[in-house]
Amino acid sequence: MMQTTTLVTREEYFDRLANSEIKLEYHGGEIVAMAGAQPTHNIIASNLISELVFCLKAKGCVVYNSDQLIKVESCDKYTFPDLVIVCQTPIYEKTPKGLDALENPEIIIEVLSESTESYDRLEKFDCYKTIPSFREYVLVSSRTKKIEVIKKLSEAEWLSHTYSDKDENVLISACTIRLTDIYNHVELPA
Repeated sequence: MMQTTTLVTREEYFDRLANSEIKLEYHGGEIVAMAGAQPTHNIIASNLISELVFCLKAKGCVVYNSDQLIKVESCDKYTFPDLVIVCQTPIYEKTPKGLDALENPEIIIEVLSESTESYDRLEKFDCYKTIPSFREYVLVSSRTKKIEVIKKLSEAEWLSHTYSDKDENVLISACTIRLTDIYNHVELPA
């Protein structure tokens, strides 16, 4: 049996988002509900926010948490990444119902889970690459001490560096962060 999906307009999406108690993403006419995160995911994201805010505040950068909606025009998407960093003047699309969508993210960080890893690595990354300001993608494992930092070299070339428990530090943007600080208070599966 074939399942049919009712497509909605952006206006309908923002109406639903304004009245929703959960985060909703917009994927080209489809609305996707975002599930709540596990404690490990939340602790890693909080640790990263703490470290990055401390490192980047003197540089005038803004670190956003997972409540910041971003617009990916070329893919007709609105998403809620785990963390977003902007070091230039933030540019927002004024959306209906007052939830402004960031248009110029520079660094996007996703804490991976089993259910989202493939989407974050492939489809989401391909869409993020179309944002002109986007220059660094960070994928953080919530199952093992592993962080992949992917930096833009040119429109067609990205350089990936993977950090693991063998590494003492991780370089995100201009910040050198201890791996143990990112995973502080995190209980990883054995």
